[in-house]
Amino acid sequence: MKQSLGAKTLLFPTPALMIGTYDSAGKPNLMNAAWGGVCCSEPPCIAVSVRKARHTYDAIVERKAFTVGIADEAHMAEADYVGIASGRNADKFAIAGLTEVRSELVDAPYAAEFPLVLECRLVHTFDLGIHTQFVGEIIDVKADREIVDEDGLPDILKLKPLVFDTAHRGYHSVGPLVGKAFSVGKRFM
Repeated sequence: MKQSLGAKTLLFPTPALMIGTYDSAGKPNLMNAAWGGVCCSEPPCIAVSVRKARHTYDAIVERKAFTVGIADEAHMAEADYVGIASGRNADKFAIAGLTEVRSELVDAPYAAEFPLVLECRLVHTFDLGIHTQFVGEIIDVKADREIVDEDGLPDILKLKPLVFDTAHRGYHSVGPLVGKAFSVGKRFM
Protein backbone atom coordinates (compact mmCIF):
# COMPACT_ATOMS: atom_id res chain seq x y z
CA MET A 1 0.00 0.00 0.00
CA LYS A 2 1.30 3.44 -0.89
CA GLN A 3 1.48 6.22 1.68
CA SER A 4 0.69 9.86 0.87
CA LEU A 5 3.69 12.20 0.89
CA GLY A 6 1.70 15.32 0.03
CA ALA A 7 2.20 17.71 -2.87
CA LYS A 8 5.97 17.89 -3.38
CA THR A 9 8.44 18.21 -6.25
CA LEU A 10 9.47 14.56 -6.10
CA LEU A 11 10.31 13.46 -9.62
CA PHE A 12 13.16 11.05 -10.18
CA PRO A 13 15.57 11.79 -11.66
CA THR A 14 15.80 15.42 -12.64
CA PRO A 15 18.68 16.72 -14.74
CA ALA A 16 21.47 19.01 -13.60
CA LEU A 17 21.20 21.63 -16.34
CA MET A 18 23.75 24.43 -16.64
CA ILE A 19 21.86 27.46 -17.96
CA GLY A 20 24.18 29.95 -19.67
CA THR A 21 23.24 33.61 -20.15
CA TYR A 22 24.66 37.09 -20.61
CA ASP A 23 23.28 39.79 -18.34
CA SER A 24 22.51 43.38 -19.40
CA ALA A 25 26.18 44.36 -18.96
CA GLY A 26 27.34 41.42 -21.09
CA LYS A 27 28.71 39.45 -18.13
CA PRO A 28 28.49 35.67 -18.65
CA ASN A 29 26.66 33.60 -16.07
CA LEU A 30 25.81 29.97 -15.38
CA MET A 31 23.00 28.66 -13.23
CA ASN A 32 22.30 25.08 -12.16
CA ALA A 33 18.64 24.28 -12.81
CA ALA A 34 16.97 20.96 -12.04
CA TRP A 35 13.51 22.03 -13.20
CA GLY A 36 13.75 21.36 -16.92
CA GLY A 37 13.53 18.96 -19.79
CA VAL A 38 12.59 18.39 -23.41
CA CYS A 39 9.06 19.66 -24.08
CA CYS A 40 8.60 19.36 -27.87
CA SER A 41 10.02 17.24 -30.68
CA GLU A 42 9.16 19.43 -33.67
CA PRO A 43 10.47 22.03 -33.42
CA PRO A 44 12.96 20.65 -30.89
CA CYS A 45 12.41 22.56 -27.63
CA ILE A 46 13.51 22.45 -24.02
CA ALA A 47 11.82 24.05 -21.03
CA VAL A 48 13.61 25.38 -17.96
CA SER A 49 11.98 26.97 -14.94
CA VAL A 50 13.69 29.85 -13.15
CA ARG A 51 12.62 31.96 -10.19
CA LYS A 52 12.05 35.64 -10.94
CA ALA A 53 14.52 36.57 -8.18
CA ARG A 54 17.42 34.82 -9.95
CA HIS A 55 19.99 36.74 -11.96
CA THR A 56 19.40 34.33 -14.87
CA TYR A 57 15.72 35.31 -15.10
CA ASP A 58 16.36 38.90 -16.26
CA ALA A 59 19.12 37.76 -18.59
CA ILE A 60 16.87 35.32 -20.45
CA VAL A 61 14.08 37.89 -20.70
CA GLU A 62 16.45 40.56 -22.04
CA ARG A 63 18.59 38.46 -24.40
CA LYS A 64 15.85 36.07 -25.54
CA ALA A 65 18.38 33.23 -25.51
CA PHE A 66 20.12 30.72 -23.26
CA THR A 67 22.28 27.64 -23.47
CA VAL A 68 21.84 24.38 -21.61
CA GLY A 69 25.00 22.53 -20.69
CA ILE A 70 24.74 18.99 -19.40
CA ALA A 71 26.73 18.65 -16.21
CA ASP A 72 28.88 15.55 -15.93
CA GLU A 73 30.48 13.65 -13.05
CA ALA A 74 33.90 15.18 -13.72
CA HIS A 75 32.52 18.70 -13.12
CA MET A 76 30.14 18.02 -10.24
CA ALA A 77 31.71 20.59 -7.89
CA GLU A 78 31.63 23.30 -10.58
CA ALA A 79 28.01 22.43 -11.39
CA ASP A 80 27.03 22.63 -7.74
CA TYR A 81 28.88 25.92 -7.24
CA VAL A 82 27.05 27.69 -10.09
CA GLY A 83 23.81 26.66 -8.40
CA ILE A 84 24.65 28.08 -4.98
CA ALA A 85 26.43 31.32 -5.90
CA SER A 86 24.71 34.34 -7.44
CA GLY A 87 25.86 35.80 -10.75
CA ARG A 88 24.92 39.24 -9.43
CA ASN A 89 28.03 39.36 -7.26
CA ALA A 90 30.31 36.59 -8.54
CA ASP A 91 32.06 35.77 -11.79
CA LYS A 92 31.10 32.10 -11.71
CA PHE A 93 33.11 31.18 -14.81
CA ALA A 94 36.33 32.58 -13.33
CA ILE A 95 35.81 31.28 -9.80
CA ALA A 96 34.89 27.76 -10.95
CA GLY A 97 37.70 27.71 -13.53
CA LEU A 98 35.28 27.24 -16.42
CA THR A 99 36.02 28.43 -19.95
CA GLU A 100 33.41 30.79 -21.41
CA VAL A 101 32.47 30.09 -25.02
CA ARG A 102 30.27 32.61 -26.82
CA SER A 103 27.64 30.85 -28.89
CA GLU A 104 27.80 31.78 -32.56
CA LEU A 105 24.07 31.05 -32.93
CA VAL A 106 22.35 32.60 -29.89
CA ASP A 107 23.16 35.47 -27.54
CA ALA A 108 24.38 33.30 -24.68
CA PRO A 109 27.57 31.61 -23.41
CA TYR A 110 28.34 28.08 -22.37
CA ALA A 111 31.16 26.38 -20.48
CA ALA A 112 33.56 24.44 -22.71
CA GLU A 113 34.05 21.88 -19.93
CA PHE A 114 30.48 20.53 -20.09
CA PRO A 115 30.52 17.85 -22.81
CA LEU A 116 27.05 18.48 -24.26
CA VAL A 117 25.44 21.87 -24.92
CA LEU A 118 22.10 22.93 -26.37
CA GLU A 119 21.90 26.43 -27.87
CA CYS A 120 18.40 27.85 -27.48
CA ARG A 121 16.35 30.76 -28.74
CA LEU A 122 13.53 31.82 -26.37
CA VAL A 123 10.12 31.13 -27.91
CA HIS A 124 7.67 31.09 -24.96
CA THR A 125 7.47 32.30 -21.38
CA PHE A 126 4.94 30.98 -18.87
CA ASP A 127 4.45 32.33 -15.35
CA LEU A 128 3.76 29.34 -13.11
CA GLY A 129 3.95 30.74 -9.56
CA ILE A 130 7.35 31.37 -8.00
CA HIS A 131 8.93 30.01 -11.17
CA THR A 132 8.69 31.13 -14.78
CA GLN A 133 9.06 28.48 -17.43
CA PHE A 134 11.18 29.47 -20.40
CA VAL A 135 10.75 27.39 -23.54
CA GLY A 136 13.69 27.55 -25.88
CA GLU A 137 13.86 26.22 -29.41
CA ILE A 138 17.02 24.15 -29.71
CA ILE A 139 18.97 25.76 -32.56
CA ASP A 140 21.96 23.44 -32.28
CA VAL A 141 23.48 20.75 -30.07
CA LYS A 142 27.23 20.63 -29.61
CA ALA A 143 29.01 17.57 -28.22
CA ASP A 144 32.60 16.73 -27.36
CA ARG A 145 33.88 14.14 -29.84
CA GLU A 146 34.80 11.83 -26.95
CA ILE A 147 31.14 11.27 -26.03
CA VAL A 148 29.80 10.74 -29.57
CA ASP A 149 29.19 7.14 -30.61
CA GLU A 150 29.59 5.51 -34.04
CA ASP A 151 25.99 6.50 -34.83
CA GLY A 152 26.86 10.19 -34.46
CA LEU A 153 24.88 10.60 -31.24
CA PRO A 154 25.99 11.11 -27.63
CA ASP A 155 26.58 7.97 -25.58
CA ILE A 156 25.04 8.46 -22.13
CA LEU A 157 27.67 6.25 -20.47
CA LYS A 158 30.49 8.30 -22.01
CA LEU A 159 28.72 11.55 -21.11
CA LYS A 160 28.21 10.48 -17.47
CA PRO A 161 25.53 13.14 -16.83
CA LEU A 162 24.64 14.14 -13.30
CA VAL A 163 21.09 13.57 -12.18
CA PHE A 164 19.59 15.30 -9.18
CA ASP A 165 17.67 13.61 -6.35
CA THR A 166 14.99 16.12 -5.38
CA ALA A 167 14.15 14.33 -2.13
CA HIS A 168 17.64 14.13 -0.64
CA ARG A 169 19.34 16.93 -2.61
CA GLY A 170 22.08 14.72 -3.97
CA TYR A 171 23.78 14.06 -7.28
CA HIS A 172 23.83 10.62 -8.87
CA SER A 173 25.13 9.20 -12.11
CA VAL A 174 23.49 6.90 -14.64
CA GLY A 175 24.00 3.17 -14.85
CA PRO A 176 24.16 0.63 -17.64
CA LEU A 177 21.43 0.01 -20.22
CA VAL A 178 18.66 -2.19 -18.78
CA GLY A 179 16.38 -2.37 -21.83
CA LYS A 180 15.72 -0.88 -25.26
CA ALA A 181 12.90 1.69 -25.37
CA PHE A 182 10.09 1.04 -27.85
CA SER A 183 11.09 -2.62 -27.77
CA VAL A 184 10.88 -4.25 -24.32
CA GLY A 185 7.16 -3.47 -24.07
CA LYS A 186 6.32 -5.17 -27.36
CA ARG A 187 5.74 -8.43 -25.53
CA PHE A 188 2.38 -7.00 -24.45
CA MET A 189 1.29 -6.23 -28.02
